[in-house]
Amino acid sequence: MKETVKIIAPEICLLPDGPAHHAGVVVAGGSICATGELEKLRAKYPRAAVEHWERECLMPGTVNAHNHSFQSLLRGIAADRPFLEWRDESLYKYSPKMRCEDIYTGALFAFAEMMKCGVTTVCDFFYLHNDGIAGDEAVIRAAHDLGIRLVLARTMYDWDGAPVGYVESVHDAYENTKQLMERYHGGMVKVLPAPHSLHAATPEMVQAGAELAKSFGTPFHIHVAEERFEVEQVRETFGTTPLRFLDKLGVVNDAMKIIHGVWLDEEEIELLGAKGGSLIYCPSSNMFLADGITDIPAYLRAGATVALGSDGACGNNRISVLEEMRMVAILQKAKTCDALCVNYRDAYRMGTANGGRVLGEAIGRLEPDCAADFVGIALDDLSMQPLSKGGQLVPNIVYSLQPTAIRHVVVNGETTFADGAFTKIDESELLARIRETMTYLED
Repeated sequence: MKETVKIIAPEICLLPDGPAHHAGVVVAGGSICATGELEKLRAKYPRAAVEHWERECLMPGTVNAHNHSFQSLLRGIAADRPFLEWRDESLYKYSPKMRCEDIYTGALFAFAEMMKCGVTTVCDFFYLHNDGIAGDEAVIRAAHDLGIRLVLARTMYDWDGAPVGYVESVHDAYENTKQLMERYHGGMVKVLPAPHSLHAATPEMVQAGAELAKSFGTPFHIHVAEERFEVEQVRETFGTTPLRFLDKLGVVNDAMKIIHGVWLDEEEIELLGAKGGSLIYCPSSNMFLADGITDIPAYLRAGATVALGSDGACGNNRISVLEEMRMVAILQKAKTCDALCVNYRDAYRMGTANGGRVLGEAIGRLEPDCAADFVGIALDDLSMQPLSKGGQLVPNIVYSLQPTAIRHVVVNGETTFADGAFTKIDESELLARIRETMTYLED
């Protein structure tokens, strides 16, 4: 059976070299085959069907490099509390009650909301393991049913101060994560090891996660220095600071993708960059939880790749990467009093191509051999105005675009959202599931 080839022809293609008029993208088998001048593409692929996206800009799908999908069910609970009180009154209070069906509903809810905001790939840092790997499978099923690309950062957690369902022995965490990595290693789902953090994973657990990543040739994710208390705790326990201790464990390398990195000192940031590590930055969550402000210009100077995440929806509380693009730029300007420290091009790259680099996936770029994951932006939406000569296009995407401008979402070459409606799920049924789950959790 021959692959179906189609050409998507918007008014503007946002290619790596910049906006291109009268251009198109050729899609087959879930991948981008070619991009370029529309007439030349039609001549080269004469049998390809052409989809004309009138008055739309085609841009790469955004990449949410850090989320906790189940937390969408807890949005608005324990808002405006100190971090540990927020954690205890939302996560620790409700998540132990979540059944696999609730985990599925939470994931479908989270992924659907972010897809409406232009996310085509999400990395879900998942740690509800009451039922072994059944919860992980529920998240994977939700991603499949919606049609979003999923990287599951399967969390490895052995701090006994947390709810029982979070905690596994090093052996069990290793074997369960390995089983999932073997089962899902291509296509629309990939699994990565994710030792939770230095306050929730022992050194042995962290090393086990790094070992799995090395064995499978994947990245591994870990929360690092989100809160001051972690820095103080690591210093008291191990006699040094978080990244220095991780380096002593031998795990700081190009596979390491740290999340938050708020309280690393300049030498630690330089160490991360020198060893090829990356940062996944969650500016809105860091603000909402009063974590502090990560020194993004220092990470950029150190050569670290910076990608963006929303974090969980009960600690943000929006889950839009477009929102995080805006936030990274304006928050860093406010902190440094330097309008040039993070510009719109930096922010756009962090939310698209850099997300692909950090997750080890060919996503976030409109280039041949990349996944056919992209978003159609309505050029006539008020939030995209004005576009007098086109020079405002990317600045408007980063600083003013609203979800009302999202006209199409395509993942793996398949349209998953168009003209305000999902193509693979019924939104009213999802809302009913959410209400049913919350009735159970609040009982």
